Amino acid sequence: MWSTYGVDSWAISPEGTGLDLHLDLSGGGGVRAGLMRALRDAIRTGRLAPGTRLPSSRSLAADLGVARNTVADSYAELAAEGWLVARQGSGTRVAPRAASRARPPGRRVPEPRRAVAPPAVNLLAGRPDAGAFPRAAWLASARRALTAAPTEAFGLGDPHGRPELRRALADYLARARGVLTDPDRIVVCSGAHQAMRLLARVRELRRAPLAVESYGLFLHQELFSAEGVRTVPLAVDELGADVGALADTGARSVLLTPAHQFPLGVPLHAERRAAVVDWARATGGLVLEDDYDGEFRYDREPVGALQGLDPERVVYLGSASKSLSPALRLGWMVLPGHLVDDVLAAKGPWELTAGSPDQLTLADFLDSGGFDRHVRRVRQRYRRRRDQLVATLAARAPHIRVTGIAAGLHAVLRLPPGTEEPVVREARRRGIALTGLGRYRHASFGPPLHDGLVVGYGTPPDHDFAAALDALCAILPPLNAGARRPSSPPRRPATSTTKDR
Repeated sequence: MWSTYGVDSWAISPEGTGLDLHLDLSGGGGVRAGLMRALRDAIRTGRLAPGTRLPSSRSLAADLGVARNTVADSYAELAAEGWLVARQGSGTRVAPRAASRARPPGRRVPEPRRAVAPPAVNLLAGRPDAGAFPRAAWLASARRALTAAPTEAFGLGDPHGRPELRRALADYLARARGVLTDPDRIVVCSGAHQAMRLLARVRELRRAPLAVESYGLFLHQELFSAEGVRTVPLAVDELGADVGALADTGARSVLLTPAHQFPLGVPLHAERRAAVVDWARATGGLVLEDDYDGEFRYDREPVGALQGLDPERVVYLGSASKSLSPALRLGWMVLPGHLVDDVLAAKGPWELTAGSPDQLTLADFLDSGGFDRHVRRVRQRYRRRRDQLVATLAARAPHIRVTGIAAGLHAVLRLPPGTEEPVVREARRRGIALTGLGRYRHASFGPPLHDGLVVGYGTPPDHDFAAALDALCAILPPLNAGARRPSSPPRRPATSTTKDR
């Protein structure tokens, strides 16, 4: 079927494809010359792909209002030139590789980008098992949610997020994480990364430096830096971040992972939890609580959200990336009341990051109990893997201390001094993806705590997990490994000055 685009422009729907294609028949020389020129151009540029079936000469002629022979002769001449192929019973089609035949001389065609091969063993932290995604249950929720969805759900979204999801999140977070909020204070986003970017654009967080844990996710530090927010480190010990040092940093806000410090794996001690909330109240500051893996607790009772201590001074950040899949791109902020409008203004007037269908599906998944059932199932799976990791290291590398294992999807392996970088290099050489502890240290923090590896046990599938542990053990340093003691430097002459040093 053809339709007019103008005096000499037409839209073609090649038979059997249902695709519309614009053809410009202008340029002089009559309809036949214009048609041939337009078809050559469409094939040359790839708008008519090899094998595409064209309309019959009869139907095309009727739409153009010209003699059938005009179209038939155009087809025949283009077939003779190699642009088209005409076979009895299959109509006229674009010839195979016709587009490459028409490549302008001298133009360099870029080579296709080579796909990056995945690592042979993936032990990166913070990544769930993609094979654990609950496809059947998610599909059932999607069917229910989309069937019941109002028409307006398929328009431009509200930056606040779908009301169905905000209500479901308010109920779930109160029940499972001790978060105190109502749906109007929840803003849906595409994940913790976007949440932090939006917060970095809020005036209240830009007025002073942001304190962060001395060991933390480097992507977050880079994000705030790119937004013009300076970060200052807080030391982390066995009790979590040293929040007592906040007064010395000049910070008016602090980013913490209080339930399970990333990457060291310790929870923020109860006294420090109370102390950081007291600091925020006294200074008018803000605490950003990144609850990145709050669902996964193994050897201790779940630690409730810090937000429950003061909803007006704590911003709670969560996402579906660890519990379900990072591919969903769904996260949420639970905000103090005075920040909601500022965050929505930073986000813009429309929801362009988290699609309504996925939001509606997650709302049903939460309401139906599917999310709780899924979390219980994968929590058991990850605990088995954690136990297998600890047992394997105890048997094959008992000199390697394992910490941070009471929760989450990763463990920290303490290495002999001076061995972290060689082990990471060897892992890279063998196709093992993992990260040294030093990669997470804040650039302006003092000497490193110790050498170590941050080993994620969420990504490898169950059937490959034993092999992944074999590969890990093969690169660990032996008991007597470690950096050589440096030789004593030569004495400086007595006349040396501080400036000389």
